[in-house]
Amino acid sequence: MACTLIILATAPLWAGRSDLRFLSEVFLYLGLAYLWNVLAGYAGLVSVGQQAYVGFGGYLLFALAMNISITPIALLPVVGLAGMLIAVPIASLIFRLHGAYFAIGTWVIAEVFRLSAAQISSLGGGSGTSLPVSVVKSIAASRSDRESFSYWAALVVLLLIIGLMFLFLRSRTGLAMTAIRDNELAAESLGINIWRTKFMVYVITAGLTSMLGALIFMQKLRISPDAAFSVNDWTAFVIFIVVIGGIGTLEGPIIGTLLYFLLRETLADLGTAYLMILGATAILIMLLAPKGIWGLVNARFGIELFPMTRRVIFNKD
Repeated sequence: MACTLIILATAPLWAGRSDLRFLSEVFLYLGLAYLWNVLAGYAGLVSVGQQAYVGFGGYLLFALAMNISITPIALLPVVGLAGMLIAVPIASLIFRLHGAYFAIGTWVIAEVFRLSAAQISSLGGGSGTSLPVSVVKSIAASRSDRESFSYWAALVVLLLIIGLMFLFLRSRTGLAMTAIRDNELAAESLGINIWRTKFMVYVITAGLTSMLGALIFMQKLRISPDAAFSVNDWTAFVIFIVVIGGIGTLEGPIIGTLLYFLLRETLADLGTAYLMILGATAILIMLLAPKGIWGLVNARFGIELFPMTRRVIFNKD
């Protein structure tokens, strides 16, 4: 593990710009997959509208960077905090919905975000806008340095997400989330505050998703409503990654992300057939391994990269 981190951390020293951009994209999708996995796989919140926070983070970063003299990378924590704040009233509203209605509600919220962004004329309206040259140069003077800084930022945010999710799920709140996922009535009978637990998870993941959205469009240097709030790019593919990797596990998103990019890089030239193959792959894996690839591996070999299994220890005395 340590060797892998060293290799990834030193990638700007040996990898080309295209390789850095590809690795950054892998990190960003893996981060989105981890956050959606915590929502759906542990808290039972099946959202199809997480693109709302991806787009919100991107647009807020552009708005702040174009109006105040602060480098975009330094604005990432501000974007994350803003994402958490805006998630508070949204959660209070959509938590009145359950099951399929909750999923539809999250998508409707994302569409409201998209339509609202299209009305902001200072950010290009429906056609979007690009970061000014002065803002781009504030990230780094040269293009190669900018690619390196963006890469390191994506890696740091991903490690932050993985670390926070691991510690969070190992805590008492994580145990409460697992109980809620398995049986809400039983969890409530044990004194677990279901609404508060889900609310906290939703708000935290919204803030981290906003940070990832800001990073995504900081690298692209351009943003538009359709790109920022794309349900395919920022939710559908993320759900595919989590489902095939193994929902409700910390290892599953890693497996799913690697498989997704392997399929994308080898089959993307096939056009619409590529999407059909992705769908067929997801259906096949759900039929043969309902808990995903990692669930199948764990059931057969008992392997855990992240020690999450809790065991009852009996006192012999």
